[in-house]
Amino acid sequence: MSVFNYLLEQTFVYSLWQAPFASAKLARLLAHNSLNRARRVLDVGCGPGTNTHLFSHADYLGIDINPGYIAHAQKKHNRRFLVADVSQYGHPAETGFDFVLVNSFLHHVDDAATSSILQHLQSWLSPDGHVHLLELVLPADRSLQHFMARRDRGEYPRPIDDWRRLFEQHLDLVVFEPYDLGTLGIGLWNMVYCKGRAKR
Repeated sequence: MSVFNYLLEQTFVYSLWQAPFASAKLARLLAHNSLNRARRVLDVGCGPGTNTHLFSHADYLGIDINPGYIAHAQKKHNRRFLVADVSQYGHPAETGFDFVLVNSFLHHVDDAATSSILQHLQSWLSPDGHVHLLELVLPADRSLQHFMARRDRGEYPRPIDDWRRLFEQHLDLVVFEPYDLGTLGIGLWNMVYCKGRAKR
């Protein structure tokens, strides 16, 4: 693990790194959804509770594999959090989430794990529920965004067509929207927002 990646595992450093981009990253999610309508929320790879405040009105569960992140989130938000590997976490089948958020998590895992996770998530949805995915895209051209994607601590940024293929295997897509993320008018990362239902 590089020094940079080690530092990002520390809650304070991770929060500082995310702060300038957190709102912009969620812009497409907010444009397509009214979050105050969410009733039961599952926040996958919730980190130190970065997005928890958005769901103060809802029944909320955040899960992350990093115990340090979860300890910080529990102390800060006083909500339900769980240290868990989402690919192995067994959620009771009789209850469903109407809002599942996966914010910049799947580019940390390979295709097989991504498929397994997406299969789990769509089976945990309520009948009217959606999975909301925000992910890092690997551009085809040798650009600043390509350079930044390759320097990310996630080892599996994917081209946009690969993301669509993976998502379509497990979800009926409602929204699939690429966008740029950056600061001061400079694009630093290519992203995609996807909203999907369980396959009928």
